[in-house]
Amino acid sequence: QVHLVDSGGGLVQAGGSLRLSCKASGRTFNSPAVAWFRQPPGKEREIVIAIDWSGRRSTYYADSVEDRFSISRDSAKNTWYLEMHNLKPEDTAVYSCATKFQITSDEDWYQPPYDYWGQGTQVTVSS
Repeated sequence: QVHLVDSGGGLVQAGGSLRLSCKASGRTFNSPAVAWFRQPPGKEREIVIAIDWSGRRSTYYADSVEDRFSISRDSAKNTWYLEMHNLKPEDTAVYSCATKFQITSDEDWYQPPYDYWGQGTQVTVSS
C-alpha cells in the first residue's frame, strides 16, 4: 500500500523559512518523480517544483519560487523535503507532495498525472 503524509506547515512571517516533509511508505521512495503542488485560497492548484531523481531532466521550478525553494530527501527516513526560504504572503497555500512511477515523455514531464498524493499541509505567510 502506498501512502504519503505531508507535514511541516504553519504560520511564518514574510522573509522567513519553512521545511515541509513528505513521508512515504510502500515502494514510492524509489519512484523517479516527486513534486509539490500548492493551492492558494480561492485559486486552482498549481505546481511549485518537481524533481527527476534519475538526473535525466532538470528540476522544474515555478517562476515565482526559483532561487527560494528546493527539494531534498533522506533515504533513511523515507522522507522528501521542500525547503522554502524568503517566504512571501503570496506563498500562502495548502501544499501537497505527489509522486509518479513513470515519466513517459520529456516535454512537460513534471505536469500531472501523478500516481499518489499527500493530504496537504497549510502554509500561511503573514506580511
